[in-house]
Amino acid sequence: MRLLTYFIPFLALIILPNCTNPKESRDSESDISKAEGNAEVSDIPDTLVYSIPFNYLATVEQAEATLKKEISSYKDVLDLFEKLNYTPEAWQAGIREIPRVYLTIIGDRWGKTTTKEIDVLLKKQLFFRGMAPLILQANELILKDRKRLEEIRSKFNENNSLDQIDRTWIGKLSVLYKVNSSGDEVTGSVMDELWKKVDIVPPSLALGQAAEESGWGTSRFAASGNAIYGQWTWGKNAMVPEQQRKELGNYGIAAFESLQESVSSYMLNLNTHNAYADLRNKRAELRENGQKITGSVLAEQLTKYSERGEEYVKGLKSLMEYNRLGPTDDAYLADDPPIFLIPVAD
Repeated sequence: MRLLTYFIPFLALIILPNCTNPKESRDSESDISKAEGNAEVSDIPDTLVYSIPFNYLATVEQAEATLKKEISSYKDVLDLFEKLNYTPEAWQAGIREIPRVYLTIIGDRWGKTTTKEIDVLLKKQLFFRGMAPLILQANELILKDRKRLEEIRSKFNENNSLDQIDRTWIGKLSVLYKVNSSGDEVTGSVMDELWKKVDIVPPSLALGQAAEESGWGTSRFAASGNAIYGQWTWGKNAMVPEQQRKELGNYGIAAFESLQESVSSYMLNLNTHNAYADLRNKRAELRENGQKITGSVLAEQLTKYSERGEEYVKGLKSLMEYNRLGPTDDAYLADDPPIFLIPVAD
């Protein structure tokens, strides 16, 4: 069961033969994070929370025309990747810098026609290369919040108090990450829990689960709702499975307006749901010991992501190893301006 206890209403595909993690020391201002599109948290600029990019498509629409590229087929994408040196050959040569090329939606064409026209290797390469920048961007947004949390946490540990702006920001972050707090009060336990939750998901893990959960982006949920990770939700906006198990209630698959919001929601799900506490504990342990956070290690903590339990984890790790996704945990986004890929009709 892909557990999801919240639903975000706002929320073409395309490898690296393996693919990617943001370089954590980078503090580049995210193109998405610059936007004032985070409607619910942007009332006070100093308290903006970045982990979930609300109104993403509105942000894309407002972007300069030079930052948008319409694509009518996978060949358009391949041509662009070639110009940007975003190729399997570059990856094999050890280049880990990934261009900020953001696919906005999947649409029907990928599953219905494109994947039937190309071989399996190219399908995987396109899928991973299309998803990698989105995953790196989602992690970049999380790290932006984590950096500010670190600064506030340090001040709190020194003075045991915070100013109003910092308290407001911590309050908003606590709501988003489901950390219980008493009104405007900030405690050490709140800070510690946030510190454990506000952290990255290794790209190799996010790429592996994206392929596993969406059938390489070909599922009807991916096509109609950019649902890459099969997250469950309840309510009128849920996409109902054809073989819904009535004994589990009127559940469905969460839909998103964009791929970026789908990826960010998946990461927020791993970072907040009780079912994935073991993953967060293992990640915190790796941090504490100065060890690298890798997808292969954290994948072992996902027995509750699927009813298949250990078999799911075994299959996921096999997919990650077969497709050599491990090195993608070293990838990072380039500092160049973003390019938003807009699928259009033939």
